[in-house]
Amino acid sequence: MTAHPAVPASLPAFQTQAEQPQARMKQALAQLDSVILGKAGPVRLALACLLAGGHLLIEDVPGVGKTTLAYALAATLGLEFGRVQFTSDLMPADLLGVSIYERESGAFRFHPGPIFTQLLLADELNRATPRTQSALLEAMEERQVSVDGATRPLPAPFFVVATQNPASNHGTFPLPEAQLDRFLLTVTLGYPDPRAERELLLSGGRREAAQGLSALLTPAQLQAARQGAAAVHVSGPLVDYVQLLVGATRDSAAFVTGLSPRAGLGLIASARAWAWLDGRASVWPDDVRAVFPALATHRLLGRSSGTPQPEAVRALLEGVPIP
Repeated sequence: MTAHPAVPASLPAFQTQAEQPQARMKQALAQLDSVILGKAGPVRLALACLLAGGHLLIEDVPGVGKTTLAYALAATLGLEFGRVQFTSDLMPADLLGVSIYERESGAFRFHPGPIFTQLLLADELNRATPRTQSALLEAMEERQVSVDGATRPLPAPFFVVATQNPASNHGTFPLPEAQLDRFLLTVTLGYPDPRAERELLLSGGRREAAQGLSALLTPAQLQAARQGAAAVHVSGPLVDYVQLLVGATRDSAAFVTGLSPRAGLGLIASARAWAWLDGRASVWPDDVRAVFPALATHRLLGRSSGTPQPEAVRALLEGVPIP
């Protein structure tokens, strides 16, 4: 059992400032759980990812609710939603937009693509060619796109929720490491348990339920929630623990490369969001442990296989002592 540090004396003030966004977020979690049945852990990780300002990658076999989760997140958080079905013939202009000459005005006019939205579902991302995949890089990192020599900002907030099929599936193009590193967390939904699957079978699926959800937050409330999560206290010993974990990935012979400093920053941001969802004003080691596999697995490729190794990541996590 992990020993938790004492909560700072400023907790009551923190709760007062964050009370409304946290109450809204608890309602959001409950609503999401009512649609994505039996997957409370992945749903909470997805919400923590968006709270931390990151992008989410959902990897699983077809038909387990990846797209439904993206729909439900957008509806619950009150975000403008856009979807792009990635295929091998999708071109960057189909995603970013294109300038078209208009005879009436005698000038080119930019027609924005579907990326100009607040929550973009990049469905089956690894079915597109590397050229089209790379069109997302600037958008995910800089929240802007460059088209025809002009830089255009994306709506705020801007989140990418991408789904991908397992690499063993026919017609996939593996995401390069630079692309994978743009995703803060990866979640896997997996097959539902028997009780949840029975409810799905009786209800006829959850896609329509997701599309009919009520928005529980405004963009301003979501921004307040993100600010609250970013303000969660991180102690010196907690930073020591994060450094030990990151250093262990670099020293391990199991992985091609270790976690980058950007991944370490993402680990702290994700742990802050996880703690904030619990209504706490400081990060505990258990928060880091809760988000570490989702942050590290898609970044740490096995030295022998060149593919993610979830079991090796879990073993590393268990092997690093908490200071």
